[in-house]
Amino acid sequence: MDASLARLITVGNFDDDLKRLVEVDWIIEAVVENLDLKRALLRKVEAIRRPGTIITTNTSGLPVGKIAEGFSDDFRRSWFGTHFFNPPRYMRLLEIIPAPDTDRDAIEAVSRFCDIHLGKGIVHAKDTPNFIGNRIGTFSVLNVMRLMQEMDLSIEDVDALTGQALGWPRSATFRTIDLVGLDILGHVVSNMEKIGGQESSPSTNPLPDFYKQMLERKWLGDKTKGGFYKKVKSAGEEDERLALDWKTLEYHPRRKPKFPALDMAKNVEQTPARVRMLLGLDGGTPQKNDKAGAFLWSSLSDLWTYSANRIPEISDSIVEIDRAMRLGFNWELGPFELWDAAGVEATVERMKKENRPVAANVEQLLASGKKTWYLDDPKAASGRAYWDLKGGTYEAVKVPSGVWSVEVAKKSNGVVKKNSGASLVDLGDGVACIEFHSKMNTIGSDIVQLISQTLKTGGAGDAFDAFVITNDATNFSVGANLMLLLMSIQEEEWDDVDLAIRAFQGMTQAIKFSPKPVVVAPFGLTLGGGTEISLHAPALQPHAELYIGLVEVGVGLLPGAGGCKEMLLRAVDSAASIRPGGRGESVELMEAMKKIFETIATAKVATSAHEARGLGFLRDSDSITMNRERVLSDAKARALEMVRAGYEPPQPRTDIPAPGENILAALKMGVHLMRQGDYITEYEVKLATKIAEVLCGGNVTPGTPVSEQYILDLEREGFKSLCGEKKTQERIQYTLKTGKTLRN
Repeated sequence: MDASLARLITVGNFDDDLKRLVEVDWIIEAVVENLDLKRALLRKVEAIRRPGTIITTNTSGLPVGKIAEGFSDDFRRSWFGTHFFNPPRYMRLLEIIPAPDTDRDAIEAVSRFCDIHLGKGIVHAKDTPNFIGNRIGTFSVLNVMRLMQEMDLSIEDVDALTGQALGWPRSATFRTIDLVGLDILGHVVSNMEKIGGQESSPSTNPLPDFYKQMLERKWLGDKTKGGFYKKVKSAGEEDERLALDWKTLEYHPRRKPKFPALDMAKNVEQTPARVRMLLGLDGGTPQKNDKAGAFLWSSLSDLWTYSANRIPEISDSIVEIDRAMRLGFNWELGPFELWDAAGVEATVERMKKENRPVAANVEQLLASGKKTWYLDDPKAASGRAYWDLKGGTYEAVKVPSGVWSVEVAKKSNGVVKKNSGASLVDLGDGVACIEFHSKMNTIGSDIVQLISQTLKTGGAGDAFDAFVITNDATNFSVGANLMLLLMSIQEEEWDDVDLAIRAFQGMTQAIKFSPKPVVVAPFGLTLGGGTEISLHAPALQPHAELYIGLVEVGVGLLPGAGGCKEMLLRAVDSAASIRPGGRGESVELMEAMKKIFETIATAKVATSAHEARGLGFLRDSDSITMNRERVLSDAKARALEMVRAGYEPPQPRTDIPAPGENILAALKMGVHLMRQGDYITEYEVKLATKIAEVLCGGNVTPGTPVSEQYILDLEREGFKSLCGEKKTQERIQYTLKTGKTLRN
């Protein structure tokens, strides 16, 4: 998460460093998937390790119990499986697999450590072939390949059908295999064949011949520069990606699949409604000649039956299966959640009509008069209950203490106030959450109003002692609503633009100077205006995966809601902490100013919360939450701490020593040299100069005392003047159209 953290790792080898295992508390074996080799190495470990030291295997499918057969009692008590999904930083799933003699306390210790300190989602699996994630995932992938061949679809067709349309990753089926490696899937399948687990009806299909040929040719995906897709140099700016024809094993330029149903489904925002539409379940009869619907119906009905038949073999409940697929394969909904979305009763009825196999477990659910696998349960900490096949009743979905979401808080405590872009949610204990729910959480007048009105005295926030600003989405906020801004610019409504900037600035100042503590808990993409909201928070509780930056220059603007001001304050304060009493001309201030100027003028985005701290977006006092599911709970706890400590809000500063003309001249010289080297465009010189002027407080005498409001006024005037520039308007239009940055 930050290059400096590499210092925490000591690299060793088996010949010289095995003896160091006596120093450690937890040993993870992750050597090649060969039972004899693992056992031989572990015998050496057994002779060295301190009694009681936890030892686990990262095997992706070998029998965990069998690996440690015949080892000492102490070893077997401390032995179990910890199957991390790869790459472990981004894939949250950790399957924990007990062996027959495993001490439950050891499992509990590792589970808690991995949950809180590694940010893992823990799933408890049984010691069966390929455990849960790979067992269901492998079936799904092989079944998709079988259907592709039977229905004469292309690689591109299948990836279009098995991606975001179902709430599955954009990389879908074959692009994902390329990323993971064809050899890995081949190895997982061979595990199944060696150990057992080849079920019938629907069957786990063997690897198709074209796949075996690819393995023979070492076409393993991205690691060998070619698999189902490969990149080639093209005449254009970007490399061209070719797709494989599975019949001929020849590459061709990627073809856009033509599925009318899929094109229509793209307009449906919610996954459950989109799935029902694609399966022809919303309108009753499926469309004739709808190849997309036929393919999806076959693959999903097979997946549902297969998953239902795996209980209690691989898991005692549907919850672990759904959780494994969400966390390990980035599915929005697990198989049973997806089944609920499509409608269990309607799908089973259709399966029977078509003489498809129907799992006894779903028959049991329907026979009891129930129609869904899950129900809302406001009393449960998770907010929902699941159908327990063993007991034949709904049981609360259990979650560890501290795992929480805004959605669950809404179910149990309710929404106090709401508009189209944001809600005020009661979190209990005198704390409220301001939740964004606009598209991509873009910040428009609705969010600005709700925050400003909540935090001012006499508003809806009077009933609370503290506030948290966060939400349950994938990204905290991608910034201000550019579409609304562009419309105002094009209609030359300059008074509206001015009012909008003033309102945005008013909102960020309300956050900073609120008499009650405000904790902002950002995560994922936190860009532009989202960053400015974060910068003004008295405290931050970010998730470790934080991609934060002031990116306004990319659309031809500068941070206009206090972003420049807050970064300037951090530069001035950090320089003053090194050299107290300096009035604007110290070497320390020059270095600090160069750093923040470069961060803003080059639109630097941190790639983790740790990196964000180095860029000045986080303070040393802001603690980082590793587990995304704990962000809300940790932020609330931080807010309550601030209340108990007798929180006093800061006062607006009026004596900021302006860096002034000398540092401004130095920054301008740097910009000039960048232009001379052809690193930036002529227009980027203009943008960078405007940013430098705002950061330095204008062309004033170094050390001149200026106020926060003075810097805000400079920001607002700079922002408005850039809005009137044709090249800025071109940049905004290009970004709205393509999602990319235009460097004009």
